[in-house]
This record gives sequence, C-alpha cells and structure tokens, in this order.
Amino acid sequence: MKTTENENTLTLQYSNEDDRAYGLAGMAISLAALDAFDRIAEINLDGEPSMVEFSNEYYFSGSPSISPKSTWDNMVQNFHITASMVISNVMSRAMVRMHREIPAEVLGAVHTAILDEGRDSCGLEDDEIDTLFNRTLSYSRRIFANPRLHPAIEEFARVLSRKRVLSGNELRDELRILQLI
Repeated sequence: MKTTENENTLTLQYSNEDDRAYGLAGMAISLAALDAFDRIAEINLDGEPSMVEFSNEYYFSGSPSISPKSTWDNMVQNFHITASMVISNVMSRAMVRMHREIPAEVLGAVHTAILDEGRDSCGLEDDEIDTLFNRTLSYSRRIFANPRLHPAIEEFARVLSRKRVLSGNELRDELRILQLI
C-alpha cells in the first residue's frame, strides 16, 4: 500500500505501519467475534498482497459427498468472514486509532466492494448483501466504539507490530491474554 499525504485522514490505503497494525488488529478481532480461527493459517503484518493467509478450510469448495446447499452455506459464511474483516479493519483504524467516525466516502467504498464481492462470489442479491453489511456494521460498531476495549485493541496492535506474524493458534492466545475473547 502506498503512503498517503496526511496520516490523520482515513483512506482505503494504509498511511503508515501503525495504521496497518490497527487494520490487522481489527481484522483479527472480527475473526474472534465470528469464531473463525479455523479459517486462518496466519496473519502477517508484512504480508503482500494480503496480511491474512487463510487455511484450507476457507478454500474448501466442497466435494460430491457434500450437498450443494452445504457448499453454498460455506461460501456465504466465508463471504461474511471477509466482509466482517474489511469492515472491522476500517472501524479499528478510524474509531480506535484516530478516535473518529469512518468517513462516509470510505464507508461507501467498502459497501460497494462488499456488494460486488457478494454478487460475484455467492450470487447474492443486493438486499441480502445489504442485510449482511448492515448487521456486520452494527456489530462491529458495538465493538470498536466501546472505549473500554480501546486499550486492549491498542495493545494488540502493538503486539502485532512487535511480533509481525502470528499463526491462528497464536492469534487466539494473544486475544485471550488481552481478554478480547
């Protein structure tokens, strides 16, 4: 990600490493909220193009012995995980790091990207995606707008900056230590 001119402006691009750590912290917390640690192989603050490496469980698309409905339900669950990670990334960066609301244009861009992904990956209708988006946004807001959680989220961002890479199990342990799960 390239650096922006103003570190106090939230964009979809990271302004610096600290911003990146808060974004990754938000994504990790969303994984905890969804109890989706089994879908993560590792998180890596220096990872390019993605800071999250998913496990085989995430990519498993089904087999002839699994019903098509189960396969589709798994795809929708993975879409929900991904959407939650994106929303939690910008929420953590805005609400915890910068102590402000997400700018409307950033939230609009996130909404558009989630709409496109929901249509492409799951064949969902816009109203279904909007319901998931709004539910996820509301749930994430309850987490990241809670000032009592900010010290633990800030500490977790510092842990990520120091350790750089965490496996799924290490991630669970760190979040448990900080009492975020």
